[in-house]
This record gives sequence, C-alpha cells and structure tokens, in this order.
Amino acid sequence: MLQSKKDVEEALQRQRREAEENDAKRRAAERGFPYLDLISAKAPTEIQAMSLVPENEAREALLAPLQISRKKLRIAVFDPELPKTKELLEKLKEAHEVSANVSSMTSLAHAWSYYRYVVPEKEITGKVDINEKTLNELREKIKSLENLNAELAGFSSPYLSQVLEIILSGAIALGASDIHLEPTEEHGTLRLRIDGLLHTAYDKFNLMMYRSIVTRIKLLSSLKLNVSNEPQDGRFTIGLSDRNIEIRTSIIPSDYGETVVLRLLDPRALKVNLEELGWRPDDLAIVYDEIKKPNGLILNTGPTGSGKTTTLYAFLRKVFKPEMKIITVEDPIEYHLPGISQTQVDAAAGYTFASGLRSILRQDPNVILVGEIRDKETADIALNASLTGHLVFSTLHTNDAVGAIPRLIDLGVPTNILGPSLSLIIAQRLVRVLCNACKTEVKPDEALKNKIQSFLNAVPKRVDRSPYADYKIYESRGCDQCGHIGYKGRTSIFELFSVDESVEGAIYKNPTEMELKKLAKDNGMVTMQEDGVLKVLRGTTSFSEVERLTGPIAW
Repeated sequence: MLQSKKDVEEALQRQRREAEENDAKRRAAERGFPYLDLISAKAPTEIQAMSLVPENEAREALLAPLQISRKKLRIAVFDPELPKTKELLEKLKEAHEVSANVSSMTSLAHAWSYYRYVVPEKEITGKVDINEKTLNELREKIKSLENLNAELAGFSSPYLSQVLEIILSGAIALGASDIHLEPTEEHGTLRLRIDGLLHTAYDKFNLMMYRSIVTRIKLLSSLKLNVSNEPQDGRFTIGLSDRNIEIRTSIIPSDYGETVVLRLLDPRALKVNLEELGWRPDDLAIVYDEIKKPNGLILNTGPTGSGKTTTLYAFLRKVFKPEMKIITVEDPIEYHLPGISQTQVDAAAGYTFASGLRSILRQDPNVILVGEIRDKETADIALNASLTGHLVFSTLHTNDAVGAIPRLIDLGVPTNILGPSLSLIIAQRLVRVLCNACKTEVKPDEALKNKIQSFLNAVPKRVDRSPYADYKIYESRGCDQCGHIGYKGRTSIFELFSVDESVEGAIYKNPTEMELKKLAKDNGMVTMQEDGVLKVLRGTTSFSEVERLTGPIAW
C-alpha cells in the first residue's frame, strides 16, 4: 500500500526524533548524568525557575532551568562539558544546589518557548494590578454583554495579557460571580455567570489566543504551565486601590483543551447586613429571637450557590460584640470578617471540619461557625457544642428545611441529642430581582386573580397581609441599566422551620419527612415557594423566576 507524502514525512520526523533522543541518552551515560525528555515525560517547567537565567544566556549555554524548590534547582543541559555550560553551572552553584539532566535540543527548545511568559520578578506575585483608569474606562464602555463582546472582537494589541485584563474588568463591571472559559473544536468561548445564570459573552477566540489566555491564568495562579492532562486549582488577587478581589482558579482537561473557571470573590458583592438579605418582617423576627440565644444550633440548607454562607456571615456580623469570641472553620474562607477568628480546612495537614471543630472548642468560643456538616463526627461535635453553651451556625445540603432532620438521622445522629440541640433550620434560594428601570406591569386575568386571592387567604396568620392588599405584578423587559437581561441583582427566598417542643417530641419518634412537613405546616411555616410568590406580589421578582428555582407554583 502506497504511503502518502504526509505519512512519509511523519515517519521520517519520528525517526529523527528517536535518533536525537538516543544521542541524548548516549551523552548522558558518557557524562554520568540522568537523561530527561522534556516533551514525552511532560516535566514541569516553572516560570520562577526560568526567571533565574536570562533567555539569551540560557540559549548560549544550551541550558534550561526547570524547577526551583528553596535552594534546589533542577536544570536541563545539552552537554554539561561544554565551556559555556560549565561556566553557567558554576555560577548557579554559588546560590543553589544544582541538579543537572541531559536533554536533546528539541527538549531544550520546548523549554525555552516558555520564556515568553517570563516577566519581571515583581509581577509574579499572584497579584494583578489592573490600572484604575483602565478599569474605570472599561466600566464606562461595558454596560452589557454586547459591549464586552465588541471590546474583545476589536482587540488588536500584541500583548495577550491585556485580553485577560479586558475579561476580568468586564466581569467586574457586569457583576459576574464566575468566568467560564471553554474550548471547542474551532474556537474558545467566554461565558459569565451573572445573577446565577450563565451568559455567552464571546465565542470567537482563535485557539492559539485561547491557549495563551489559559497559560496566562496558570502563570498568575502559580500552576504548572506544561501540564494539561490533569486538573489544577490555584488562586490570585486583583489589587485595586480600595479593595482586593480574590480569584479562585479551577482548570480541568476536556476534549478540545483545558476548561477554566474563575470564581470572583468581590467584597463589595457581599451583603453582610442581615436586614439586606430579603427577609419578611415576621421571618426576621424569628431569626432575631434565635440568634440572641446563648446556645443552640442554627442550620442553613440548600444547594451550592444558594447564598447559605452569606446568610451565616450576616448572622456572625449581627451577633458580634468585642467581649465575645467567635471562631469559624470553613472550606474555603470566602470573605474575611473583622474581629472574627477564621480558620480554613486543610485535609493534607489533617485539619478537617471535625478536627477543626474539636480544636475550636478548646479555644473557649461563644459562637462557632462550621462551614458544612458532612459526616456523623462533625454533626455529633456540633450538636453537643450547642448543648454545652455554644451558639453554633452551620450548613447542610438538603432540598428544604424539613429535610435536614432525616438527613442528620441518616448520618447516625441520635434522636435524643438532635431534638434538644436544634433551634432553627433555614432553607434558601437566590432569585433574580427585576430591573427597576425597565420592569413592566402585567394585568392579571380573572383566573390568576382568584388564585392569588386563595393563596393570600391560606398564608399563615403571622404574615402581615396589608402590603399585599394592592399588589402589582411585573415582568422583565431589558434595558441599558441591566445589560438587556431584565434583572439586576438577586435576593433570597427563605423558609424557616423552628424546632419547638412539638417538633422536638416528634424527632424522638424518628418521623418521616412527610410527617415533619405536615407538622411544619401546622406550626405556620411559610415555604420558599410561598415566600417567592409574596415577593412577586411586592414587585421584587417574577413568577417565572420563582418557578425556575422552586418548580411549578402549587396554587
């Protein structure tokens, strides 16, 4: 079978590469040095190490720095006996313990290609300084996703680091919580998560530019540049004059390249005042009563991204007094709160939620926050802490407030401890808020009016009905102020399940979830969906938004 010209060229290329690597192996054996193939072995190349030797000196000496760990420096050389190589090796040995490996010229050329990412030492700090003037200019330009798209489409600078600056500045200007960079077969795509939903901002990055952006992110996040077939996590900081914005980086391999998610933790986006979170007055009164108590366990439940941690931070801010000791154990610490001792889980060091909580109790705290109850050990310690004079806040992954009790029983928590320990269980979701500048009033038909009236008649008596007497219903439209999305910002919808004597008595009998739901309803609980409908009637959000998060409305 005749081979194509391309097949012949590829075969010859493989033979040349094999001969080149065999020659490198021979030189390594003759000189008594280890051999290293920087391409096939995917040996990590660190920018910090490469910055120790200028590129022109490295090329002249046929040498490439690879890794630095304290004083230990790993390098690759073509031939350690060459005069210029020996001279540079002796110079490096004055300050480092040098470990040399013999490599081929192809390997060295591969390593040298990373010099394009080497910048002055002061810039490789994990902190990105975005020029305030540039940021303000971009804020004026980027009022919508279309503006960001146009800014990226018109980018023509040779400095690819500026592309990332546009992306970060645009995400901050639009109030995005996450940046998603995803490769396809032909292009790279940028999506932003704004108010909980993903929106495509740009989908025409050529793959070379996309890979350069990913490499720049790796560099800033202190990740391995030449490792692309395994997940990596890191972080960096955008330094602004009035605040620092933490960026959490997650990179995973995919079919067409590496997928990147950047989580933006902007202190300005954190609503830490309890009253700003969207409570009805009757629910807020219950919360006030519970957090004033000196002991008890308050659980907040819901999926990831439902605002649980923000609510617990607001509790901490509300109860904080200089004479109190408040300690947290979190995974990770999302925002730093003044006056509060915050610790972070570190599995590698053996500092888990359970061990951290056990250590915290020896610090004589008044209030404890446990980021999440994941296992029986953590649950037991948290429950017992609430029984011994501590006010404990924590989260649990369940769909609703009532589901927390069966979940804890499934973890193996004894019912005789669970009942007396629990004070309050909260469930919450984040709904988007209608844009005040463009929301339009909708006149309900008679059928909907009747449903709303029946709903209001059935709402528990503790809810003040007067604000809903002259209700108005609105829908989203979209304008320049909200980036033509129709919503701007989010608020919470809640349900509160108070653990009183009747609930405590039921817990002893290991009740089913259906029995607990009936008991909660009999005790006057307002569900998340009902709270959402009440917010629709106040003009805060829309029926479609409530149904998106809680399912079809059960009129």
